[in-house]
Amino acid sequence: MRLIRDWFQRHFADPQVAGLAILLAAGFVTVVLMGRMLAPVLASLVIAYLLEGIVGYMERWHCPRWLAVTLVFVTFMAALFSVIFGLLPLLSQQLTQFFQQLPTMIARGQELLLSLPEHYPNLFSEEQVYDLMSAIRSELAQLGQKVLSLSLASVMSLITLGVYLVIMPLLVFFFLKDKVRLIGWFKQYLPRERKLAAQVWHEVDFQIGNYVRGKFLEILIVWMVSFITFSLMGLQFSMLLSVLVGLSVIIPYIGAVTAALPIAFVAYFQWGFNAEFAYLLGAYGIIQALDGNVLVPLLFAEVVDLHPVAIIVAILVFGGFWGFWGIFFAIPLATLVQAVLKAWPDLPPSEASATLAVDCPGGSSSEKMI
Repeated sequence: MRLIRDWFQRHFADPQVAGLAILLAAGFVTVVLMGRMLAPVLASLVIAYLLEGIVGYMERWHCPRWLAVTLVFVTFMAALFSVIFGLLPLLSQQLTQFFQQLPTMIARGQELLLSLPEHYPNLFSEEQVYDLMSAIRSELAQLGQKVLSLSLASVMSLITLGVYLVIMPLLVFFFLKDKVRLIGWFKQYLPRERKLAAQVWHEVDFQIGNYVRGKFLEILIVWMVSFITFSLMGLQFSMLLSVLVGLSVIIPYIGAVTAALPIAFVAYFQWGFNAEFAYLLGAYGIIQALDGNVLVPLLFAEVVDLHPVAIIVAILVFGGFWGFWGIFFAIPLATLVQAVLKAWPDLPPSEASATLAVDCPGGSSSEKMI
C-alpha cells in the first residue's frame, strides 16, 4: 500500500494533473455509458469539425462568421440532399441486383469447390469440400436470418433515420454558429488552473480537426478513383463496390484487405480467372498503394505520428469499446493518449535522483543518502 500511495503522490500531487485525470475519466465513462444515446451528437461534432475548417478559411479572408457559417451550411445541406436523392437510390438498386444474382453466384461457387478434388487431389479431398460447403450454407442461412430481421425492423430504422436527418443538421448549424459561446459555457465548469489540460486539448483539437478533414478527403478521392477505374473496366456494381472501397480507408491496413474480398468475388463470377480478373485486382492494388504511399502522407503529414502497431492496437481497443465510432476515431484517440503522455509532468529532479538511488543499489554513498 505504501508503494501505491507514494506512486500516487508522486504523479498526482499536482492539482492540474489530478484535474486532467478526472476530465479524461469522466469523458471515458460518459461515452461508454451514453455512447448510443449521444450518437447523433458525436456524428454532428464530426461534421462540424469538417466544416469548421472551411469556415475558418473564409474568416481569414475577412468574411463575417455569420455569413461564412450560412454559406457553408447551405452548401452542406445541398450536398446532403444530393446524396440522399441521388446516390442512395443507385446504391439500393445495385444492392438489390447483387442479392438477385447471389444464388447463381453461390451455385457457380459450389461447382468450383466440387472440382477442386479432381484438379488438386493432393490438397483437397471430397470430405473437406463437403464440410466447407456445409459451413458456407450454415453461414449463409444465418446471414439470411439477419437480413430478414433487419427488414422486419426497417420501419423503426426509417423512423430513427428520419429523426437523425432532422436533429443532426440542427446540431451542426448550432455547433458552427455558437462555437465560441458553447466553448465558453464549457470552460466555466473547468478548474481555473488548467494549463496542462489546455495544452493537451490544443494539440488534440488540432489533430482531430485535421484528421476528420483529411479522412473525408481520402474517402472521397479513393471512392471517385475506384468508381472511375471499375466503370472503365466494366465491373458490375461499380458504384456499390467503389463506395465500399472508399469507406474501407476508415480502418487502416485491415480495410483494404476486407474490401478486396467482395471485389474479387464479383470479378470472378463476372469474368472467371482470366486476364480481366488479373487486371482488375492489379488496378485495385495500385489504388491502395497510391493511397497508402502518396495520398495518406500528403493529407496526414502533420497528424499521424504513430507506429503501425500502435494504430492497430488502438483500432482493436477503441473499436471494441465504441464500435464504428471507436474505429473511426482510433487514431485521434491514440493521439490523445500520446499527447497526455507527452504533457504529463516529469518527476522533480530530487525525486528522480531518489528513485534512481533506490533502484541502483550499487550507486555511490552520496546517492544512497538522498
